[in-house]
Amino acid sequence: MGKFYVISVLIAAYILSVSGNIRRIRSIDLSATHSLVSETKLPGEVIPNNYTLDLRPNVDEATFNGNIVIIITFQEPTNKVVLHASHTLDVAENEIKLIDIGIDSNLDPDRKFVNNKDIEIRRIDKIMKKSLLEIYLKDTVKQGTVARLEISFNGKIYENSEGIFKGSYIDGLDKKFYVATSMRPNNARRLFPCFDEPASKAPFLVSISRPRGYITLFNTPMSSSEAIDENFILDHFQITPPMSTFAFGFLISQLTVVEKTDYLQDPHIKNVCIKVYARSELHADLINTRIHERIEKTFLAIRTYFGEDYPLTKLDIVALPNYSTVKPADNWGLILYKESELNQNTYYLIAQELAYQWVGALISPYWWTDFHINKAITGFIAANTALNLDNGSEFDGKWPMTILYSIYYEFSKRYPHSRITGMKQETICSKTELVLRMFNYTMGVETFRKGLQKLFINRKYKTFFTEDVWTLLTEQVHRDNKLDGRDSINAIATSWVQKERLPAVTVTRNYEKRTATLSQKLFLRERPHDVPEQEKMLWWIPVIIVKEDKLDFDDFEPMKWMKKERQVEVSNMPAADKFIIMNPEEIGPFPVNYDERNWNMIANFLQTEKRLLIPINTRAKLLHDAWNLAYAGSLSFATALNMTLFMKNEREHIVWNPVFTMMDHIGKHIDDIQAVHQKFNVYVAQLLIPLYEELTKTEENEERWMKNLRTLSKTFLCRAGYRPCIEEAQKEFKKWMEMENPEEGNPVANQFICPVFRYGTMEEWEFGLKRVMNFPSERRQSERTYLLKTLAGCPNQNEKILRLLNITILEGNENFTENDIFLIFSMLSGNSVGYSTLFKFLEQNWDAIKIKFTNKTNLWDSLISTSCGIFTTQRGYDMVSKLYIAKQGEFGSAEHIIEKSLKNIKEEAKWSKENLPIIENWLDLYFKNSGNSYKDKFVM
Repeated sequence: MGKFYVISVLIAAYILSVSGNIRRIRSIDLSATHSLVSETKLPGEVIPNNYTLDLRPNVDEATFNGNIVIIITFQEPTNKVVLHASHTLDVAENEIKLIDIGIDSNLDPDRKFVNNKDIEIRRIDKIMKKSLLEIYLKDTVKQGTVARLEISFNGKIYENSEGIFKGSYIDGLDKKFYVATSMRPNNARRLFPCFDEPASKAPFLVSISRPRGYITLFNTPMSSSEAIDENFILDHFQITPPMSTFAFGFLISQLTVVEKTDYLQDPHIKNVCIKVYARSELHADLINTRIHERIEKTFLAIRTYFGEDYPLTKLDIVALPNYSTVKPADNWGLILYKESELNQNTYYLIAQELAYQWVGALISPYWWTDFHINKAITGFIAANTALNLDNGSEFDGKWPMTILYSIYYEFSKRYPHSRITGMKQETICSKTELVLRMFNYTMGVETFRKGLQKLFINRKYKTFFTEDVWTLLTEQVHRDNKLDGRDSINAIATSWVQKERLPAVTVTRNYEKRTATLSQKLFLRERPHDVPEQEKMLWWIPVIIVKEDKLDFDDFEPMKWMKKERQVEVSNMPAADKFIIMNPEEIGPFPVNYDERNWNMIANFLQTEKRLLIPINTRAKLLHDAWNLAYAGSLSFATALNMTLFMKNEREHIVWNPVFTMMDHIGKHIDDIQAVHQKFNVYVAQLLIPLYEELTKTEENEERWMKNLRTLSKTFLCRAGYRPCIEEAQKEFKKWMEMENPEEGNPVANQFICPVFRYGTMEEWEFGLKRVMNFPSERRQSERTYLLKTLAGCPNQNEKILRLLNITILEGNENFTENDIFLIFSMLSGNSVGYSTLFKFLEQNWDAIKIKFTNKTNLWDSLISTSCGIFTTQRGYDMVSKLYIAKQGEFGSAEHIIEKSLKNIKEEAKWSKENLPIIENWLDLYFKNSGNSYKDKFVM
C-alpha cells in the first residue's frame, strides 16, 4: 500500500476542492427512509477525503482480505474516529494506524508533510448491532488536522446478492464462478471499513486481484496490471471521481463482451466506451434484441435530457447469470442486470439504471430521507425516455395509469400502509414521481427540464436535499414566468409529498352565470369516513379545464391554482349544453367529481363517435373517477353506470383496464345479494361480449396488451357464466377425466378449471378433489396449490364447499395440512357462496370445531375472520350478530375479531342499503329498454 501513499495525499486536495463543504442541515423527513437503513448517523467530526484500497478476493475459498488507507479530515476537535464496519468483517484492530500527515483544512500545497507522526490510539470498540468501528484516541485532535488511517481486514464471500457475493453458472459444458458486489443501500461496510453514508463522497484508488483467466470490471477502466504469482493478477484501476460508497462496485468473472453489430455516430457515444458482457450462450439472444442499440439510444436520450455529459469514460452493462435480486446493482460505470431483464426488447429498465448514473451517482441525495426524490426523478426520466423511444407500447398503459390507480386505492383507505412498510415507501416514491409529472405538464416541458438541469450545475459530485429540487424548479418557473412570483414549487410540492393522502375535487357548475365552484376535500373510498383532522388537509391543485366547445388536450397551463383553498370559483365556462373536463390526462393525482348534469353530458358524448376526440388516458380517467367516487359514496351509482354505456364500443385496452378492477370491487360488494349480482354480471358481460368476439382471432406477433385483454375478458365471462366459455371448459376438462392415469399430469389449461368447478357437475368437482388428495409428491406442488384454490374459491354451489369443509375440518383427512385449511379459508372469502356457507358450517358445527381448534388459535382466528367478517348487508349483520349473542364469551382469541367484524358489516350494510336499490333499478331499466340482454347465453 505504500506506493499509493503520495497519490492518496495529493488527491485529498482534489476531493475537498471539488466537493466543497458538506452541509449538515437536516432535510424534510418524509418517512421514506429505506427500510434497511438505520437512522443512526455518524458523528460528523471526521470526514473522508479519499480511499486507497487493495482487495484480494479468493473465488475458490469464498473469502477476501484487504488493506485500506483513508485520508481523513477532522472537521471538529475530537478524540474519536467513528466509521462503519460490518460485524461480518474481521478487522485487524491491533494493526490499525492513524498518522497525522500535517495538511491543514485549506490543503495548502506548501504545507504538505509537516508532521507525519503517529496519533496514539487508546482503544478500539466494535459496535456489532450498529456496524460501527470506534477508534478512541489518547489525545484530542485539533480541528483541521488531516490524517492517514490504515486498516487491514478480511471477510467471507456469501451467496445472498448483497455486499460481496459469489455466483455460478453453466456455460457450455463448464461450470463457472464469479464474484460481484451490490452496495446499495449500505453494504459497502461489509467489504471494507468506510464512511458508509451517501453524503460522504470521496475518490477511490483501487487495486483488485483476480485469478488468471478471469477479468475484473470496476467503476473505472483498468490502468495497469501486475502478476502476483503464477495464479493471480493484480489490476490497478483509474481513480474514481468523488462518489458515495453505495456507488462502489466490481465484478470478477469469465463473462465475455457481446459483439457490437451496430453503431451510433453521436460524439457523446464515441467519448464513452460502452460494453455489454454476458455468458457466451446468451450473446445471440442479446444481439437479436438489439441490446447495443437500445442502450445507446437510451444513453443519448438521458444525456440530452440532463444536458450533462456522462462523467466517466466507460460504462459496462452485464447480464449476470443466476442473479437473484429485486433490482439491478447500479454501481457507477458498472450495472449488473439479471439475464432476463437485459434480454427483454424494452427500454424502461435500461433507462432507469442509466438515469441513476447521473441522479444518484454524479449527484446524490444527502441522506436516506431524500432518496424518495432521487427514485422519483429517475423513475420519471426513465418513463419519459421509454415513452419517447417506443411510443408507449412498452407500458401498455401502465404508466402513469396503473401506478396512479394503486396509490388512489392505498391513500383512500382509513389507515394507509397499516401493515406493510415497504409498500409505504414505494407508494410515496410513486406519488412523488406523479407530482414531478404534474410539474412537467403545468410548468412546461422545457422549463421543468431546465430546472432539473440546474441540479447538476449546483451539485455536481456533491449531494442534494429534496428542497434543493423544489427551490431550483421555483427559480426556473419564476424566470420563465410560469408561476406567480409570490408562489413557490416548494409550497406546492410540500402540500403533496408530506401527506399520505390525496384530494378529490368537486366541480359544481352554475349554468346560467357560466361559472363553476371548485371544492377540495380528502378522498376516501373506505368507510367510515372518520379520518381525524381531515378538514385541515388541503393541497395546491392546478385548475386545468378542457371545454367541449374547444377540446384542446395540448394546453396544460393552469388557469389558476387552488392555493390550499377549500373552495374557489372560476368563470368563462362554456354554454349550458357543453360539458367540461377538469384535470385531463391525470395531470395531477386526484379524481374529479361533477354535478349530475355535467356527468350526463360527458356520458352522452362518449356514446358517440366523437368520443375519440377525448384522449385514451382521459377516457380512462373519467370512467375510473366515476366508479371510485360512486364507491366512496360521493356520486350516484346511476350516474356511474351511465358512464359505462360507451364501453360496448370502446376497444382501447387502457380504457378497459380499470373496468376489470371495478367489476371485481363492485361485484364482491353486491355478491351478497345474488339477484342484483347476476344482473350486474350479465350487464357487464353484455359490454364485454362484442369485445371478446373481436379478440377471438389471434394474430402472429400480436401485441401483449391484446393477449392480456383477451385473457381478462374471457376470465370475467367465464366467471359470469357465459355458456360458450363453460362448454369449452367442460370439453377440455373431460380430456383429463378420460385419461388412463390422471395422476400423471394435468392436460387442462388453468383458465378452464375454475369455470368447471363453478358451474360444472358434482362429478367434475369430485374428480378435482381426488386429484388433490392423491397428488403425487414428485410433481410440482404449485399445481396442487392451484387446484385446491379453485376447488375452494370457484364453486357456486354450497354442497361442494360443505363437502370440502367436512373432509378437511370435521374428518381431519390426513391429505390436508393446516396450511391447506388456511388456504381454503382465504379462498372462501372471495365470494358470498363461500363465506356464507362457511358461516353456516361454523354455526351448525360450533362445538365440534371448537374442540378441533382448541390448540390452533391461528386457524380459529382465521375461521372467524372469514366466516363472520365479509358480509355487506343487513341480513348478514343480523346473522353474525345472532351468532355473537348466542356464543358470547366462547370466541376466545377471536373475540376482538368478531367485534370488529360487526362494526365493519354495519358500515357496509349502510352502503348496501343506500346503493343496491339504485344499482338494481338502473339495471332493470336498462334491460327493459335494451331488449336483448344475452341472458339466454348465461348459466344463472
